[in-house]
Amino acid sequence: MADFRLIADRIAEDIVTGRLGPGQQLPPQRWFARRHRIAPSTAGRVYGELVRRGLVVGEVGRGTFVRAAPAVAQGRALIETATSAPVNLELNYPSAAGQSELVAASLAPLLRADVLTEAMRPGAADGTAAARESAARLLAVPGWRPDPAQLLFTGNARQAIAAALASLVRPGGRVGVEELTYPLVKEIAGRLGVVLVPLAGDAEGVRPDALAAVHRAAPLSALYLQPTLHNPTSSTMSERRRGELGDLVVALGLPVVEDRIWSFLRPDAAAFAAHAPGLTHVVDGLSKRVAPGLTVGFLVVPEGRAEAVGAAVRSGGWSAGRFALEAAVRWTADGVVRRLVEEKRADAARRQAILTKHLTAHLTEQGGVGTVRTDPHAYFAWWELPTPWRADTFTAAAAAHGIAVTPGTAFAVDPHRTPDAVRLGLASAPEEELARALRTLAAVAAGGPPGRAGG
Repeated sequence: MADFRLIADRIAEDIVTGRLGPGQQLPPQRWFARRHRIAPSTAGRVYGELVRRGLVVGEVGRGTFVRAAPAVAQGRALIETATSAPVNLELNYPSAAGQSELVAASLAPLLRADVLTEAMRPGAADGTAAARESAARLLAVPGWRPDPAQLLFTGNARQAIAAALASLVRPGGRVGVEELTYPLVKEIAGRLGVVLVPLAGDAEGVRPDALAAVHRAAPLSALYLQPTLHNPTSSTMSERRRGELGDLVVALGLPVVEDRIWSFLRPDAAAFAAHAPGLTHVVDGLSKRVAPGLTVGFLVVPEGRAEAVGAAVRSGGWSAGRFALEAAVRWTADGVVRRLVEEKRADAARRQAILTKHLTAHLTEQGGVGTVRTDPHAYFAWWELPTPWRADTFTAAAAAHGIAVTPGTAFAVDPHRTPDAVRLGLASAPEEELARALRTLAAVAAGGPPGRAGG
């Protein structure tokens, strides 16, 4: 029996050396099997291995293509400088004018020797009483206020997600997620040995009937949701949808991890936890409100779950530092977080206006080059590309113009159902650079993929 890895190695060499060029389609698997005198099942494993290595992308109903852009490592986009492109629309960390000076002034009292001695002690999963009260006030929204006794702290929101899932799901367990989800959730699931199950949705997110059908076929251990300003589509669930899903998870007894990291931009959107308080684990943090390097992760757990989730925080080494907790308390008490949030809401609105003027309006003038999905409050946009563009070829074309975007493959849970779309992060680039980049991207899209007539 042929070793599928050796065959995959030969195809990989053809791709690396350029004998198989970017965007080139591989033959159908049955034809490939006959040519290489292997079983169709072996051919399937070869193609699966090439997908796993990030060398090709499989598109349902269209075939398998050599990637036109380097593979995006799971979780890489959105968390580190992943490109040398002059304009980076992958990273998405908002910053307010005068932010550093504001934060520094607030931190100054913590640097006194007597205060610093206490702040440098090891942090506990449940933080301090002052931190719990402060976080409860910060996270409260109309219709929901967390109980300070149910608050835990981690170094950042990603660690809070990991701790929640680790406490809820054993290795091999199944977690329902939106079909497009936060890339780091895929990485976290891989490290925990958890299987992510994509759930069909619509413009508001996961459909209750889809969740019920999947859970009925093979029970889920938990559900991960981004109900407010979903990343990457910017969608927000209506209260009606939240109520329907809340009733369903209560009936199923299904634990939920609610990711609210971008919810501070939509103060009108209530928490999903209000509909299923006995099951919902709420994740939030300061990385977007304040800064990625000065952050704390918040984890609000249902009654009776603090000990189990706290054990997961400790075993994962995810506890927040005491200094970070003291800083968070001070930033909240003296109004720094509130001022930064207000400025970032206004900044997001300005950047949405830039998006409309320099991309959406241009696409409309050109007869509609794809569809841009976003929210007036959001710091990102989801661009469903026009035919014949694919996500990887457009990402490569954008990079050739000095612009880094995140391909839809980074968010797709099913690697065989990858959307021809890219996510545009609006937060990090200076406004003038953002405008120029969006105009350039509109022109690239209108010109068509390289090598095509009119491109």
